[in-house]
Amino acid sequence: MATNQSVSNPDAPALEDLQRCVHCGYCLTECPTYVELGSETESPRGRLHLIDAMVRGRVSPTPELLAHLDRCIQCRACETVCPSAVPFGRIMERGRAMALRPGSGPLTWRLRASVAGLLLPHPERLRLVAGALRFYQRSGLQRAARGSGFLRLLPGHLQDIEQFLPSLPGTVPRLPSALRPSEAPVHRVALLSGCVTPVLYPNLSDATLRVLLRNGCEVLVPAGQTCCGALHVHAGDLEAARKLARRNIDAFLPLGVEAVITNAAGCGSTMKEYAHLLKDDPEYAEKAAAFSALVKDISEYLVALPFRTELGTVPGRVTYQDSCHLAHAQGVRAQPRAILQAIPGLEFVEMSRSDSCCGSGGVYNLTQPQISWRLLREKMKAVADTRADIVATANPGCMMQLEAGLRRFGPRNTQTAHVVELLDEAYRALDGKGNPG
Repeated sequence: MATNQSVSNPDAPALEDLQRCVHCGYCLTECPTYVELGSETESPRGRLHLIDAMVRGRVSPTPELLAHLDRCIQCRACETVCPSAVPFGRIMERGRAMALRPGSGPLTWRLRASVAGLLLPHPERLRLVAGALRFYQRSGLQRAARGSGFLRLLPGHLQDIEQFLPSLPGTVPRLPSALRPSEAPVHRVALLSGCVTPVLYPNLSDATLRVLLRNGCEVLVPAGQTCCGALHVHAGDLEAARKLARRNIDAFLPLGVEAVITNAAGCGSTMKEYAHLLKDDPEYAEKAAAFSALVKDISEYLVALPFRTELGTVPGRVTYQDSCHLAHAQGVRAQPRAILQAIPGLEFVEMSRSDSCCGSGGVYNLTQPQISWRLLREKMKAVADTRADIVATANPGCMMQLEAGLRRFGPRNTQTAHVVELLDEAYRALDGKGNPG
């Protein structure tokens, strides 16, 4: 009889989760890798079968088997259409965790987990890396490397990484620890600053603060916070993710705020699932549940207030790309659209299959660049069909991916923006000077 490895491996997927799948196949046409590759083993149903076999001890985690798991983008579109509510994201994370037991697992997975651990929880290290990349971009080295054809001499994987690099800002200001609106605050919230957002998109951080202040929020940015652990969870490094989760719970929960705000869909979905991540931790299980209940995406929180709709005009035609971990993992779809449609001057137009993945997937564009480019090409066709000036989204990773797509595939006259950046622009347009209070 096959053994149930979940008994000996606490990070293995639960059999009751796996047994929810009734093999109906509704997930197939929603899965970007199945649509692109046409193979059952590249579908949610096929991957569930492989993970189930690993859990029961019927197969070993061979490199070939793990390659099928690695090609999963973890967009969780399958969860949206699943009639049996199979928690595919949780199963995939734990399936990968089985292969990342100490001293095991593919070298690329272990390297990915190590790099995430060495960089993401350490803001100063991220700033050093960003400084080196900024010098590469602004010194003329990037222009010379691209113009001379030198990049074509590099392995294809490195070429793809270089192509995905966004244009880094000139400076990376540090966020204040607390901000109060000019009027007496009505709400008290905390902000997850994020590890990558302040480095790559400091304007987004500033816009988020100004919008919260404009809506009567006192905003706390606790210094003790750290990386949310999303990339660690997706890579199967659950123990590292738990350590980060505990640090964030300790930093945010004692503040007594009404909400913990995030402007990154991937961070939000992970923090909303801390309760499950730490469910077996006797010290943190209850605190994790309380923390997860506080986490709100910025659009979700603003629409629930509701946000102030005295807005200036922002001319343009805008479409919206659903971030996978906002639409599929958190079920937040209407709120970003409500904000965009409230802004005077913006003509909102839906794109076809707006909730299909753009190919970012955390670091999927770096680990599976060929599939990522294929998904991105299709997304750019959908953007072009809308004839939009702006493609808005709700996640920095999606912004970076869409920017790369516009550079490579066009349309070149279209810009990217986070939803909250456009709302901030409307408030500033009303002021005439962008008064943050």
